[in-house]
Amino acid sequence: MESSPDVLILGGGVIGLTCAYFLAEAGLKVEVIDRQQMGREASWAGAGIVPPGNFARAGSPLDRLRAFSVSQFPAFTRMLEESTGLPTGFRICGGVEFLDAESEYAVGLWDEEGIEYERVDAERLEFLEPKFTSSHEGYLLPGMGQVRNPWYLRALIAGCERVGVRLRPDCPAEGWSLTESGRVDGIALKQGGVLRAGTYLVAAGSWGEPWLQARNVTAGIHPVRGQMLLYRTERPLLHRIVIDGKRYYVPRADGRLLVGSTEEPEAGYVKQTTDSGIASLREFAESRVPVLKETELETSWAGLRPGSADGFPTIGRLPFDSNVFAAVGHFRAGIQLSLGTATLIRELVTGQPSSFDLAPFGPNRVPNVPPRTAFRS
Repeated sequence: MESSPDVLILGGGVIGLTCAYFLAEAGLKVEVIDRQQMGREASWAGAGIVPPGNFARAGSPLDRLRAFSVSQFPAFTRMLEESTGLPTGFRICGGVEFLDAESEYAVGLWDEEGIEYERVDAERLEFLEPKFTSSHEGYLLPGMGQVRNPWYLRALIAGCERVGVRLRPDCPAEGWSLTESGRVDGIALKQGGVLRAGTYLVAAGSWGEPWLQARNVTAGIHPVRGQMLLYRTERPLLHRIVIDGKRYYVPRADGRLLVGSTEEPEAGYVKQTTDSGIASLREFAESRVPVLKETELETSWAGLRPGSADGFPTIGRLPFDSNVFAAVGHFRAGIQLSLGTATLIRELVTGQPSSFDLAPFGPNRVPNVPPRTAFRS
């Protein structure tokens, strides 16, 4: 009879898989279950923007988590590529952020954190090739990078398998299995049976709230639909990521140009594109880069990002369960916060000191004021 894992992770997105990798590397026997194929929700659908960071000087809790996480990306992606033979698409390509008057505070946070940037005057925007038009102030951030989400997830899945993580796709769960005293002793599967482990981690993205509420934790995790476009060009049109408000262009090395994204909390769990959403993105894309009007729109898609009540992810041990942890609610920043989140979960599960203060992300925290952060992801 096969022994139970040390850690059973509910959710095979970038957060669950990265936590699985880090825990397995620490010597634990780890299993991940997901309701569908691994990594096919928000992790697969996103843009993969990796902003710069300086952990030694980052101020807010979210900025510290981002900076701690992104500093590990070059080494982690290089290790994944070398050990699996699969590309991740990670590269430092630089980016330009256009900030309106309400977002200009970010420049002060970049100064505090020591992030390199340069104000870009309108007449110097030709370097974007073709010229990009915006009514907002532009700032060049040479340290901004990207991963190509499907590539990165494939490499991460292969990396998990290489270090012995058992992956169980298409394995939907229906709830906690409890002892007579109300203690968690397993996860009940929809097809019948119970999976048991020494420790459980809820990393179920937009589907995480019912699992937390069943253990007396309310984090306000909810789906926020985002729609995306992909243009196919004969040659790269933009050489850097361009972010303008909540929307962005991400140029891939093969000439494709990703454009996103909408934010639609009202859509609930409906993961499909809409005519109005696609039209809105096309208007944004083609009004600022006119050559896109003559460029092939290759495809479009939608994903469900896990929002939270206060804009913070929930990371930590659940207050009434010594063996149940959570890592959910990363909203638009799952990939860029994944390595830091996995480090904190590994430290918690293995009893090591935390790399930095977990209280702002704790499951029993008093709701935070929505954060003002250096990057909006």
